[in-house]
Amino acid sequence: MADAKVIPFDDDRSRARRRPGRADGEAAAVRALPGPQTGSRAPGEAPAVAGPHSGDGGAGEAEDSGAGGGGWERRLAGGLAFLRRRITGDYEVDEFGYDAELTDQVLMSLLRPLYEKYFRVEVKGVENIPADGGALIVANHSGTVPLDGLMMQVAVHDHHPAGRHLRLLAADLVFVLPVVNELARKAGHTLACAEDAERLLRAGEIVGVMPEGFKGIGKPFGERYKLQRFGRGGFVSTALRAGVPIVPCSIVGAEEIYPMVGNAKTLARVLGLPYFPLTPTFPWLGPLGALPLPTKWTIQFGEPIPTDSYAPEAAEDPMLMFNLTDQVREQIQHTLYKLLVQRRSVFF
Repeated sequence: MADAKVIPFDDDRSRARRRPGRADGEAAAVRALPGPQTGSRAPGEAPAVAGPHSGDGGAGEAEDSGAGGGGWERRLAGGLAFLRRRITGDYEVDEFGYDAELTDQVLMSLLRPLYEKYFRVEVKGVENIPADGGALIVANHSGTVPLDGLMMQVAVHDHHPAGRHLRLLAADLVFVLPVVNELARKAGHTLACAEDAERLLRAGEIVGVMPEGFKGIGKPFGERYKLQRFGRGGFVSTALRAGVPIVPCSIVGAEEIYPMVGNAKTLARVLGLPYFPLTPTFPWLGPLGALPLPTKWTIQFGEPIPTDSYAPEAAEDPMLMFNLTDQVREQIQHTLYKLLVQRRSVFF
């Protein structure tokens, strides 16, 4: 494997993107699956019951539950329709490779048990994410393995009242790993470069960035919840150029899933990795040691910091970028400390 590179977010150079190939070059609209859709409903909202008797004041639902067959038949029909579209290529991806249908129906469903049952994530302040238009979510990064970004993606997808989707920015390493590369593209991730981020923001997307990069997820356990350097403020410059708000995000719980007590640097260089973690269980317990600890997580989205009042040339002002970067970093760090004081236990 080639040496992994950390891509600075404020690198404005153009990037050649990898595009997922389409077998026939077909482009057809994604169609909704038959039956109940559960991908993007508001918290606490009951799933809609779709069916030929949905207007009967509940008669159709009673009939389905009595017969015991209506629900599974619809789910089976929906699953077969989904498979048919995947096989025939009758689905749509955007220019970055994002596959909304696959993300909603498959990828989120695979991540949801980890999110709800294993880490038991509590979400706060999701209403601070705008209901429409672009926004840049800036979060702390930790955990040795970057599960925090995926959990943040589920939090936005499942809890935002408008059912918004989060597009994460990732380093080069993600896009050179087999399988991971394709899944990342399908889930809406793209390279952590300013050009891609600005295009997504101007298109009205919610974009997530973790400026600490490998310095954050690869830091020793003794430095947990201490934010690392946020770079040169490239994410602020991008938000200013796009005129979108910056939403600080603080994640507690990820630091303890893989307590990193050492780093095998020589092995990391051989494997082309930024670090090779040594934890109390890995690699000593083999595959069992690779299981994350079931910590209790909290994800809090803070008050947005507006940028639309600044002139376009403000993106070139180094002092303004420094001040806004410091403001975002301090807000995230302060919230981390507050959440740590409030939590009862690492695991409960």
